[in-house]
Amino acid sequence: MTLTLDRPTALPLPAPDETTAKETGGLVIFAWSGDLDRVWPTLILANSAAALGKPVTVFFTFWGLFPLVRNDRGITGKKWMQKMLSVMNKGGTAHMKLSKLNFAGMGSAMMRTLAKQYNVASPQELLETARDMGVRLVPCQMTMDLMGLTKDDLIEGIEEPAGAATALAAADGATTLFI
Repeated sequence: MTLTLDRPTALPLPAPDETTAKETGGLVIFAWSGDLDRVWPTLILANSAAALGKPVTVFFTFWGLFPLVRNDRGITGKKWMQKMLSVMNKGGTAHMKLSKLNFAGMGSAMMRTLAKQYNVASPQELLETARDMGVRLVPCQMTMDLMGLTKDDLIEGIEEPAGAATALAAADGATTLFI
Protein backbone atom coordinates (compact mmCIF):
# COMPACT_ATOMS: atom_id res chain seq x y z
CA MET A 1 0.00 0.00 0.00
CA THR A 2 1.38 3.40 -0.94
CA LEU A 3 0.31 6.67 0.58
CA THR A 4 0.92 9.82 -1.39
CA LEU A 5 0.86 13.22 0.19
CA ASP A 6 0.52 16.32 -1.89
CA ARG A 7 1.73 19.62 -0.59
CA PRO A 8 -1.14 22.06 -0.55
CA THR A 9 -0.32 24.95 -2.78
CA ALA A 10 -3.23 27.13 -1.75
CA LEU A 11 -1.96 27.70 1.77
CA PRO A 12 0.22 30.76 2.22
CA LEU A 13 3.68 30.29 3.60
CA PRO A 14 4.26 31.86 6.99
CA ALA A 15 6.13 35.13 6.95
CA PRO A 16 9.71 34.74 8.06
CA ASP A 17 10.71 36.13 11.43
CA GLU A 18 12.15 39.58 11.07
CA THR A 19 14.61 38.99 13.88
CA THR A 20 16.47 35.79 14.63
CA ALA A 21 19.18 34.97 17.09
CA LYS A 22 21.70 34.86 14.28
CA GLU A 23 20.71 38.30 13.09
CA THR A 24 20.94 39.96 16.48
CA GLY A 25 23.95 38.00 17.65
CA GLY A 26 23.17 39.33 21.09
CA LEU A 27 23.88 37.66 24.38
CA VAL A 28 21.71 37.73 27.48
CA ILE A 29 23.00 36.19 30.68
CA PHE A 30 20.76 35.53 33.64
CA ALA A 31 23.17 35.75 36.59
CA TRP A 32 21.43 34.07 39.52
CA SER A 33 24.50 33.16 41.61
CA GLY A 34 26.83 35.42 43.52
CA ASP A 35 29.47 32.72 43.84
CA LEU A 36 32.94 33.76 42.72
CA ASP A 37 33.28 30.81 40.35
CA ARG A 38 30.02 31.71 38.61
CA VAL A 39 30.36 35.50 38.52
CA TRP A 40 33.83 35.26 37.02
CA PRO A 41 32.79 33.35 33.88
CA THR A 42 29.62 35.44 33.60
CA LEU A 43 31.70 38.60 33.32
CA ILE A 44 34.32 37.00 31.07
CA LEU A 45 31.62 35.89 28.64
CA ALA A 46 29.89 39.28 28.78
CA ASN A 47 33.14 41.11 28.06
CA SER A 48 34.13 38.69 25.31
CA ALA A 49 30.79 39.07 23.53
CA ALA A 50 30.92 42.86 23.90
CA ALA A 51 34.46 42.87 22.47
CA LEU A 52 33.08 41.03 19.44
CA GLY A 53 30.58 43.84 18.97
CA LYS A 54 27.56 41.95 20.22
CA PRO A 55 24.90 43.62 22.33
CA VAL A 56 25.10 42.11 25.81
CA THR A 57 22.70 42.23 28.73
CA VAL A 58 23.37 40.67 32.12
CA PHE A 59 20.29 40.39 34.32
CA PHE A 60 21.36 40.02 37.96
CA THR A 61 18.78 38.25 40.08
CA PHE A 62 18.60 36.61 43.52
CA TRP A 63 22.08 35.85 44.89
CA GLY A 64 23.46 36.97 41.54
CA LEU A 65 22.49 40.53 42.40
CA PHE A 66 25.03 40.78 45.23
CA PRO A 67 28.12 41.37 43.05
CA LEU A 68 26.48 44.69 42.11
CA VAL A 69 26.42 45.78 45.75
CA ARG A 70 29.13 48.30 46.54
CA ASN A 71 32.12 46.74 48.30
CA ASP A 72 32.06 49.40 51.02
CA ARG A 73 28.41 48.74 51.87
CA GLY A 74 27.87 47.26 55.30
CA ILE A 75 24.61 45.82 56.47
CA THR A 76 21.78 46.43 54.02
CA GLY A 77 18.02 46.12 54.27
CA LYS A 78 15.40 47.55 56.57
CA LYS A 79 13.92 44.46 58.21
CA TRP A 80 15.89 42.24 60.56
CA MET A 81 15.79 39.25 58.20
CA GLN A 82 17.14 41.37 55.32
CA LYS A 83 19.89 42.63 57.59
CA MET A 84 20.74 39.09 58.73
CA LEU A 85 20.91 37.95 55.11
CA SER A 86 23.29 40.81 54.29
CA VAL A 87 25.51 39.76 57.20
CA MET A 88 25.53 36.10 56.10
CA ASN A 89 25.99 37.00 52.42
CA LYS A 90 27.90 40.24 52.24
CA GLY A 91 27.57 41.92 48.87
CA GLY A 92 30.26 43.23 46.54
CA THR A 93 32.86 41.61 44.35
CA ALA A 94 35.42 41.69 47.17
CA HIS A 95 33.37 39.34 49.34
CA MET A 96 32.37 36.60 46.92
CA LYS A 97 33.01 33.00 47.90
CA LEU A 98 33.60 29.87 45.88
CA SER A 99 30.61 27.56 45.51
CA LYS A 100 32.87 24.60 46.35
CA LEU A 101 36.09 24.27 48.36
CA ASN A 102 35.74 27.68 49.95
CA PHE A 103 37.12 26.50 53.33
CA ALA A 104 36.23 29.65 55.28
CA GLY A 105 37.56 31.90 52.53
CA MET A 106 40.87 30.13 51.96
CA GLY A 107 39.71 28.67 48.63
CA SER A 108 38.58 32.00 47.21
CA ALA A 109 41.76 33.70 48.45
CA MET A 110 43.83 31.04 46.69
CA MET A 111 41.78 31.49 43.52
CA ARG A 112 42.28 35.27 43.58
CA THR A 113 46.03 34.81 44.15
CA LEU A 114 46.29 32.39 41.23
CA ALA A 115 44.36 34.83 39.05
CA LYS A 116 46.83 37.60 39.86
CA GLN A 117 49.77 35.33 39.12
CA TYR A 118 48.30 34.44 35.72
CA ASN A 119 47.19 38.01 34.91
CA VAL A 120 43.50 37.16 34.92
CA ALA A 121 41.33 40.20 35.48
CA SER A 122 39.49 40.24 38.79
CA PRO A 123 35.69 40.23 38.89
CA GLN A 124 35.79 43.90 39.89
CA GLU A 125 37.97 44.75 36.88
CA LEU A 126 35.73 42.70 34.60
CA LEU A 127 32.64 44.41 35.97
CA GLU A 128 34.16 47.85 35.31
CA THR A 129 35.27 46.81 31.83
CA ALA A 130 31.82 45.45 31.03
CA ARG A 131 30.25 48.71 32.14
CA ASP A 132 32.74 50.70 30.04
CA MET A 133 32.07 48.51 26.98
CA GLY A 134 28.36 49.16 27.15
CA VAL A 135 27.22 45.86 28.60
CA ARG A 136 23.78 46.42 30.07
CA LEU A 137 24.03 45.44 33.74
CA VAL A 138 20.44 45.15 34.91
CA PRO A 139 19.58 44.58 38.58
CA CYS A 140 16.39 42.66 39.31
CA GLN A 141 13.81 44.93 40.94
CA MET A 142 12.02 42.08 42.68
CA THR A 143 15.25 40.84 44.27
CA MET A 144 16.11 44.37 45.39
CA ASP A 145 12.70 44.65 47.06
CA LEU A 146 13.02 41.20 48.63
CA MET A 147 16.50 41.85 50.01
CA GLY A 148 15.78 45.44 50.99
CA LEU A 149 18.41 46.84 48.64
CA THR A 150 18.19 50.37 47.25
CA LYS A 151 19.93 51.97 44.30
CA ASP A 152 22.30 53.61 46.78
CA ASP A 153 23.50 50.13 47.81
CA LEU A 154 24.51 49.29 44.24
CA ILE A 155 27.51 50.35 42.17
CA GLU A 156 27.20 53.29 39.82
CA GLY A 157 26.79 53.06 36.07
CA ILE A 158 24.33 50.22 35.90
CA GLU A 159 20.90 50.16 34.30
CA GLU A 160 17.70 50.99 36.10
CA PRO A 161 16.28 48.03 38.02
CA ALA A 162 13.89 45.97 35.93
CA GLY A 163 11.70 42.91 36.15
CA ALA A 164 11.78 39.51 34.52
CA ALA A 165 9.64 40.69 31.60
CA THR A 166 12.33 43.17 30.62
CA ALA A 167 14.99 40.47 30.78
CA LEU A 168 12.89 38.06 28.74
CA ALA A 169 12.23 40.74 26.13
CA ALA A 170 16.00 41.30 25.83
CA ALA A 171 16.52 37.55 25.50
CA ASP A 172 14.11 37.25 22.58
CA GLY A 173 16.23 36.21 19.62
CA ALA A 174 19.50 36.37 21.52
CA THR A 175 21.76 33.64 22.82
CA THR A 176 20.69 33.12 26.41
CA LEU A 177 22.74 31.70 29.25
CA PHE A 178 21.65 30.96 32.81
CA ILE A 179 24.67 31.09 35.09
